[in-house]
Amino acid sequence: MFSAWTTPAPRKRESLTPTTAITVTYAPIAAYLGAEGWCLNLEFREGSQHSQKNFAPFLEESLVRAGELTKRRLLLRLDSAHDAIETRTVISGHKKVDYILKWNPRKQDRQALLERGLREGTASTPRDGKRVAVFSYNQLEEHEGQKFSSRLVVRVTERTVDRHGQRLLAPDIAGEGWWTSLYLPEQEIIGLYNDHGTSEQFHSEFKTDMDLERLPSGKFATNALIMALAGLTYNILRFIGQLGLLGDHSPVRHAAKRRRIRTVIQELIYRAARLVETGHRLKLRFSRHCQAYGAFQQVYSCLAAG
Repeated sequence: MFSAWTTPAPRKRESLTPTTAITVTYAPIAAYLGAEGWCLNLEFREGSQHSQKNFAPFLEESLVRAGELTKRRLLLRLDSAHDAIETRTVISGHKKVDYILKWNPRKQDRQALLERGLREGTASTPRDGKRVAVFSYNQLEEHEGQKFSSRLVVRVTERTVDRHGQRLLAPDIAGEGWWTSLYLPEQEIIGLYNDHGTSEQFHSEFKTDMDLERLPSGKFATNALIMALAGLTYNILRFIGQLGLLGDHSPVRHAAKRRRIRTVIQELIYRAARLVETGHRLKLRFSRHCQAYGAFQQVYSCLAAG
């Protein structure tokens, strides 16, 4: 999953006077791997930089890193900010990589899309005054001498009555689509892309759990270093959580595929213990009532053995 988020910068920044009333933001971009949300790649960017600018090198680097970590086939999910032929060209150069890329319709004729969907696709009427048509087609593309075929899945929705029962003076037509290399049913493609919203939860863990909602420095280079260290810390805490908080010794009761960074910090980091020296050895002494001791011991034993 690839996605970007914005974070406000301090008012006192390089080249800005203390009295300048300007809100400055940064727009880091991140790539996550797996349902656990491992941070595969993280790049710190200025807020004015478009998501697609210099995205191709970032994407290529992320795919190479993913290939070093797993030999399984990958499925990329990207939002509409990266809807460019350059992005699809980079992905087509990797054999074991499929993708679902949100389509940016730009200046498409929505009425023509609706007519085509009703003619070639599958139409349904979820409620009175609402029609939904889904269809797909293939398109041959060429970029920098490289030719490849892309499939576009399109969903067009026409509303003549809003959800409150009020009739509209003119039909409201909305179109959305997804570029993909998969040849699955259209609804399955849409369902697979909907899980892309999980990346927002990973962003939230960076911003709230790790307290990076607002970066501390007024210098871009300093904040870039902090963000790089945050990516390393994020993966370390994610590893600790997967290792210690998903087994039988976990103090957390409900089942889950991963634990939030906040949970890892609360359960395993914020734990009181005494550091004592005995027999020329250092030991951590926990309370006999410490519920997280089993999970802590499991993580420590695994790391010590490795």
